Amino acid sequence: MLPHHGRYGYRAITERPAYRWPGDKRLAVYVALGVECYAFGEGLVENLVPGGAAAHDVLNTSWREYGNRVGAWRILDGMNQLGLPLTILMNSAVYREAPSLAAAFRTNGCEIVAHGSSNSDTMAGMSESEEQAYIAKVTETIGAAEGRQPSGWASPWIAETPTTPDALQEAGYRYLLDWCMDDQPVWLNTRKGRLLSVPYSQEINDSSTIIGRMASASTFADMIVDQFDQLLADSEGQPLVMSVILHSFIAGQPFRLRSILKALAHIAAAREVLWLTTPGAIADQIYADPALAP
Repeated sequence: MLPHHGRYGYRAITERPAYRWPGDKRLAVYVALGVECYAFGEGLVENLVPGGAAAHDVLNTSWREYGNRVGAWRILDGMNQLGLPLTILMNSAVYREAPSLAAAFRTNGCEIVAHGSSNSDTMAGMSESEEQAYIAKVTETIGAAEGRQPSGWASPWIAETPTTPDALQEAGYRYLLDWCMDDQPVWLNTRKGRLLSVPYSQEINDSSTIIGRMASASTFADMIVDQFDQLLADSEGQPLVMSVILHSFIAGQPFRLRSILKALAHIAAAREVLWLTTPGAIADQIYADPALAP
């Protein structure tokens, strides 16, 4: 038998319970924006131009900082104009490094998902006690700023240790966005209960597509539209979740944002048949009836 993580078993999407999202809707759509901070000259980075001088990499550092100074504001404005809710995958360092941006998300009622301390971090390789302390510090920072603990977590770089779901469930988290194995929520086994995996796309994701695969903004926008049209058709037979994952310094570049907002406008135009929502609201629906998720 192949080694297995043991977090969930196999259950084909054709073998799931039939149910509907609120409002008798079949397709739930959420848009999540990664809002991140990076240490200058150390830790992990996302590079516009790989191979920069790591000790004093002005080009890549300033490119990433554009997201919090400019890009995120324009994305937030665009989402408001389209009437689409926005979920924020928030590095807790943003509260210190870009406090007015964090305040704007709060004013606009965005759901805040904990996204580690900074994206120069990775939990990979942490001991269990180190990971527990890291999660606790991030949770405390966000909770103090927002007035309540975040219910969802997205690991920086989607990097986990073997005990990350256990630590999150024990820290009071209700759902996790790291796993991309399904178009419906799936329960993850943990040592003290269950943690919900809410679908999170690694394909309809500007980082993996535009930076990783070097696709153009128009190609990425076409992917959003094609994903939506196909999932909307597929959802005639079963409830599904579509996520669009953006990053402030990637999607927030003006030439990219123009194409991406056109694609999101295509989704917004179908709002009467959609549940335009957040991952936390999706999780709440499953927690209200746990038998719905495999």
